[in-house]
Amino acid sequence: MHEVTQKVMDHVRQVDPGQVEFIQAVTSFMNSIDKLIEDIPQLVYHKVLDRVVEPERVVMFRVPWFDDDGQLQLNRGFRVQMNSAIGPYKGGLRLHPSVNLSILKFLAFEQTFKNSLTGLPMGGGKGGSDFNPKGKSDGEVMRFCQSFMTELSRHIGEDTDVPAGDIGVGGREIGYMFGQYKRMNNKFVGILTGKGMSYGGSYIRPEATGYGLVYLCAAMLEAQGKTYDGKTCLVSGSGNVAQYTTEKLNQMGAKVISMSDSSGVLIDPSGIDEKKLAYVKTLKNVRRGRIAEYAQQYKEATYIPHNGQRDYNPLWEVKADYAFPSATQNEINAKDARNLVANGIQLIGEGANMPTTLEADDIFTDAGVLQAPSKAANAGGVAVSGLEMSQNSGRLQWSAQTVDQQLQGIMKNIYVSIDAAAEKYSTKNNFIDGANIAGFLKVSEAMIAQGYV
Repeated sequence: MHEVTQKVMDHVRQVDPGQVEFIQAVTSFMNSIDKLIEDIPQLVYHKVLDRVVEPERVVMFRVPWFDDDGQLQLNRGFRVQMNSAIGPYKGGLRLHPSVNLSILKFLAFEQTFKNSLTGLPMGGGKGGSDFNPKGKSDGEVMRFCQSFMTELSRHIGEDTDVPAGDIGVGGREIGYMFGQYKRMNNKFVGILTGKGMSYGGSYIRPEATGYGLVYLCAAMLEAQGKTYDGKTCLVSGSGNVAQYTTEKLNQMGAKVISMSDSSGVLIDPSGIDEKKLAYVKTLKNVRRGRIAEYAQQYKEATYIPHNGQRDYNPLWEVKADYAFPSATQNEINAKDARNLVANGIQLIGEGANMPTTLEADDIFTDAGVLQAPSKAANAGGVAVSGLEMSQNSGRLQWSAQTVDQQLQGIMKNIYVSIDAAAEKYSTKNNFIDGANIAGFLKVSEAMIAQGYV
């Protein structure tokens, strides 16, 4: 590693020693950007790397709310405003017990370059709370969301910071937060994206991350003379991203044979077809049930519970052509990667943010597996969020066909840009380098142009 990038990495490790997810994200990024240092001396002169790893602002606050028994509960809320060089901060809100500053800094850091790749004027941010919506009543979720927005509203605005949903934040939570913001500020503006269609949302927004993932990987496969037709695919997760990844893969001729949630793994060798997927959507989105129920409904499927003792995920032991990790960060470790490679996996399409460890990335690279990194592959969600912002600004609502066409165009353009950056600055088909470099170049140019801000 060049002494410049090594110095930045050493500083990050020194000042944020316990933030393992953030350090991992910065390490992967610096490994790619290292290749630019000699070619672009302005990066060193203007200390762009030193600045880009520091958030412009971090807000942390307490969130008091009352449960259904009238007992006061407390959670911790965050908003990381990472970088606004190319536009207002843009990034989701995550509600999950695992949420902490390290995870949100890593997500906001990744979001900065993901948003850059879309070509839309959006900076990078992320936020959320360690509140767990699972098992909570609608009333409890509403009271939490209202309290959360009461404080968050001080720090966001339609031209400043526009949050969206993420893990634990779907249409219900966005609705409660939007309603509270409107009530407090007496303004009906596009302060959040992922809104319902009846109050300013965009068509294709729920589908966008999963659809975009499949569109980007389709462009990647096409360049290799391959398609989805007749291919067996592994998908992890069973939430929004996994559902719509599965839906679009089915439409494009593939067969998806797996899903998962925090309780275990589902394998259905006969394929999760349209009918079965409709069951999953009802199970997860309406009843908020567990994926284990699928195996009770469809006897050909096998359910494998997580036992907490394995050092690998049994989902990634299953033979398939393409894999789409769409659950959470670091869900594929080195052992999982070796299992996938041993079974002949040809493509990894990252639906979740940073779902592979650094060691797994190296294993895939050495084996020649095509890897679509998350900051490019799952950019479809934020791309349509950007389109929702545009519609809100013009008081318009575009048709589903119009939005989907724009989404396809954005994802194809992302592939073109990361492919070109990989070939110019790294090696052909190294899309991790390509995504890091292509996303960073636009942000760095804007940072230099705006001075030391």
